[in-house]
Amino acid sequence: MRIIPAIDIIDGKCVRLTKGDYNTKKIYNENPLEVAKEFEAAGIEYLHVVDLDGAKASQIINHKVLEQIASKTNLKIDFGGGLKSDKDLEIAFNSGANQITGGSIAVKNSKIFESWISTYGSEKIILGADFYPDNSGGKIATNGWQEESTLELIPFISDYQQKGIQYVICTDISKDGMLQGPSFDTYNAILSEIKPLKLIASGGISTFEELPKLAENGCEGVIIGKAIYENKISLKQLENFIINK
Repeated sequence: MRIIPAIDIIDGKCVRLTKGDYNTKKIYNENPLEVAKEFEAAGIEYLHVVDLDGAKASQIINHKVLEQIASKTNLKIDFGGGLKSDKDLEIAFNSGANQITGGSIAVKNSKIFESWISTYGSEKIILGADFYPDNSGGKIATNGWQEESTLELIPFISDYQQKGIQYVICTDISKDGMLQGPSFDTYNAILSEIKPLKLIASGGISTFEELPKLAENGCEGVIIGKAIYENKISLKQLENFIINK
């Protein structure tokens, strides 16, 4: 299982939100490159970068930060947040993104998202499945989590898997930034119903002990944000996990 730390960006700074609420913004570092270099020094190879300004504006904003991290580290970066047009995608890849994540666009303009899959290939395009849990398993949210759609989580992922998607980042919004543990049951349900799938768990990671459990359950990767920034999980623990896996 790949360890993928998260850097969320507002105004060029490394921040975290709680449940996607911009009013809960907490700045952890003015310099995202500094943070990325710390991750790389701990043996981490992957990075999840979210352009929160872009998510709000519905277009790429913080591509200069992406370019700086990509040019000054060897981290493989997946980049998301507000990517809505072919031009946005072009800017992201030209700025050094290894993969891009599309969430809202996959809901609101499936035609363009499907064209990205066929143009760039399923190794480059990740489906962002951000959801609010409910009795049916969850409803997909869009636009920086400001809106909830009527689409159900598992059918949404299944539909795109049939259209060629391999990678899915699945975030339980109710847990994001809460440090209360991830949605094990939801991930198990997805992985038991949809095969093959490279599922990346996101939201709620709070302790190191959760990581082997997610690996055991079949998650291909895990995105860790606030747990690192609040020192609930140390970079040394992650380094040891990567060495010993």
